Amino acid sequence: MDKQKSIQILQAYATGLAAQSLQHKIESKIFAAQGLSKLGEKYAEHAAEEMEWVDKFIDRIIDLGGCPKVEAAPEMPVCDDPVGYIKSDLEVSVREVPILMELTTSLSDDFKTYDILRAYALDEEEDMYWSQGQLELIEKIGLQNWLTKQL
Repeated sequence: MDKQKSIQILQAYATGLAAQSLQHKIESKIFAAQGLSKLGEKYAEHAAEEMEWVDKFIDRIIDLGGCPKVEAAPEMPVCDDPVGYIKSDLEVSVREVPILMELTTSLSDDFKTYDILRAYALDEEEDMYWSQGQLELIEKIGLQNWLTKQL
């Protein structure tokens, strides 16, 4: 087991996910301010869930003898268009989920890290399917009907 490899991967995901959590929290407030309370609640819950993953990653870094770092995260765009945001979030998922799954597989000799990242990958895949489903629903029932469901 290569502890440093596990620590590096966990640290990278902890940093990126903390930034993504903050972005979801900001978006949740924007959507709620627009009157889209259900969508605001969805992204607020998503932000909290992602911080739970950050906690798990940090705990595992410490278990491996590493020292978690507070790293600068890349700037994340803020969007006031809910459909545009879901599309953007889906693009990230479509691009990143296969990479996450590949990295997870590369850690198969570190069972605990593998299990944590595998569970996280499955959660991200579920989020990806939710985004796809929302976009399909918009196409089926129309934007205005979908927005009404988000009130």
